[in-house]
Amino acid sequence: MPEKLLYALARSVLFSMEPEKAHHLTLPALQRMSKSGLGGLFSKPADDPRTVMGVHFPNPVGLAAGLDKDGAYIDGLAALGFGSIEIGTVTPRAQPGNPQPRMFRLPKAEAIINRMGFNNGGVDAFVRNVQSSRFYQDKQGVLGLNIGKNADTPIERAADDYLHCLEKVYPYASYVTVNISSPNTKNLRQLQGADELDSLLAQLKSAQQALADKHKRYVPVALKIAPDIDAEQIKTIADALLRHKIDGVIATNTTITRDAVKGLPFAEEAGGLSGKPVFELSNRVIRALKAELGDELPIIGVGGIFSGEDAATKIREGASLVQLYSGLIYQGPALVKECAAALRNVRT
Repeated sequence: MPEKLLYALARSVLFSMEPEKAHHLTLPALQRMSKSGLGGLFSKPADDPRTVMGVHFPNPVGLAAGLDKDGAYIDGLAALGFGSIEIGTVTPRAQPGNPQPRMFRLPKAEAIINRMGFNNGGVDAFVRNVQSSRFYQDKQGVLGLNIGKNADTPIERAADDYLHCLEKVYPYASYVTVNISSPNTKNLRQLQGADELDSLLAQLKSAQQALADKHKRYVPVALKIAPDIDAEQIKTIADALLRHKIDGVIATNTTITRDAVKGLPFAEEAGGLSGKPVFELSNRVIRALKAELGDELPIIGVGGIFSGEDAATKIREGASLVQLYSGLIYQGPALVKECAAALRNVRT
């Protein structure tokens, strides 16, 4: 049975469940399939290597952070053929996240609203999960580790949390993503302001250089930003990224705007909106970043990719790689191969 038809049948069952329940059913199932050798049922994209941030990516289609916050399902997700897998966001200490329900589907808009709140088991458990995965042990591919701050850490002490997580995950990462753009941790996006960002990036860069010396291995650091920023903020962020020699930028996280989903069930729920409504918002940020950064610093494009053409648009707008999340939920695993095929002859 073709993958798309198979997933359409599975989706009808999964979409009849509460979103978080479906999430906790699907990921363990993928992990079991991988362990039993059934992961080969998914067709894989052809190799299309790209070198970005000094890292060799076997193909330019990655998994965005958020799907596997604890790194508990890396091997199952690897079976889907991604060129990279980003896991997290992880925080120094375990935290439950926000009260349930905290995830909502908006099928008419092909969108999701979530206010998960960095629910995770803490960085030590996270690292143990990474270490125990075959993907890491056998060096099967690119693993991005996404770090954040605990909800109860005062924003003026946020850098302490990021530095703690960076030190913990550094030895195991292909690259590290610094998430300062989730709308679901109070005041987190404040770190995108000029002074706060300058201070945070300076401390992260210093720590990265010290860790590179300690481990005899340079691990790139990327910054993940929000789509809800204006042209002046984008310029400020781009200037800071270049000044502090950060290795990459991921554009973008979810949006707090609701213009595209007004009147739909759950549209007024608090949280970040992802899926198709974010496509043009993230493209706007990618275009503006590219105009500021040129070829000096790579952009990873995320937000609203539901087809191969969507992925190609991100690259044409200035991204070097793309990542999927909500599109995978709505379209299924075949989207990975479709996007990879569409990007075979597309470059920034």
